Amino acid sequence: MRLLVLGGTSFLSWRIARVAVGRGHEVVCAARGRSGSVPEGARLVVVDRDRPGAVDVLAGYGFDAVVDVATGALGWVLDALEVLGDRVRHWTFVSSVNAYADTATVGQGTDAPLCAPVLDRRHFELAELTVERYGGTKVASENAVRERVGQDRAFIVRPGVISGPGDQMHRFGYWASRFARGGPVVVPDVTDHPLQHVDVRDLAAWIVTAAERHRTGTFDAVGPVLDFTTVLRDAAALVGAPDLRLVPVAPSALLAAGITPWGGPRSLPFWLPTTMYGLVTHDPAPALAAGLPHRTLTDTLHSALADAPTHPLAAGLTAEDERVLLQ
Repeated sequence: MRLLVLGGTSFLSWRIARVAVGRGHEVVCAARGRSGSVPEGARLVVVDRDRPGAVDVLAGYGFDAVVDVATGALGWVLDALEVLGDRVRHWTFVSSVNAYADTATVGQGTDAPLCAPVLDRRHFELAELTVERYGGTKVASENAVRERVGQDRAFIVRPGVISGPGDQMHRFGYWASRFARGGPVVVPDVTDHPLQHVDVRDLAAWIVTAAERHRTGTFDAVGPVLDFTTVLRDAAALVGAPDLRLVPVAPSALLAAGITPWGGPRSLPFWLPTTMYGLVTHDPAPALAAGLPHRTLTDTLHSALADAPTHPLAAGLTAEDERVLLQ
């Protein structure tokens, strides 16, 4: 199979290219090449999708399948479809659970209401990319893929949290690194708080398999729903720092101290208000039945520890933030 990965130099797209090369496929990665190198055995074609007509260089390659992980740019998706949509037998578009309008209802499936499509073709910079704009752009992109290649060639995947090696959001990375330092650790004092993720290695393998087997349809690419508090306790036990002690702090106290839910600076990663539990409780059964693998939490946590960056984490509390909370 000759596979085009629109991306291929970071995280999920890099992992997809690596899996495909490992299975003996011919892999071309179309990217600017600024985020890193493509996996060994893949070919990089330098393409800046912000430049009109840049994708035209790919027209003569004769790909069997395309994987597009475009974020925040409907124009990127439309340009690729215009050049390649009639030439390939299988098209994967990586969307997001942020495509759903309802963040509160637990147990939703792919038939849940979606955000209103955002039809602006521009590439939104990170500062412009609100949750609504991101989700709406994903919905518009999904629609464009289905309309151009048809339901019989389109594979739409909507991941939630993607964990594993190379995760620059550092959600598992924060907890694994923090537990490794030991001492008293601030955790949210919550019960029945759900958590859902998919490891990048499992998601990438599934996407390549879908291209090989011509799987189509729309799926929430999520793993089983876990209990957040249990995950933290299991992670702490796995890391095993001798003086490690979890210190639950009430959500009201965390919010009053300016601690952010979910992710980013001054946050406790994965912690959510109850009104957003719908984001991490999507029905995993259809994707699991369709072959999406799900590795153990131990494996994901070990990868987070091994992958811990030497520079400041993108999520979590600083030592000073935590000291103030503990006082």
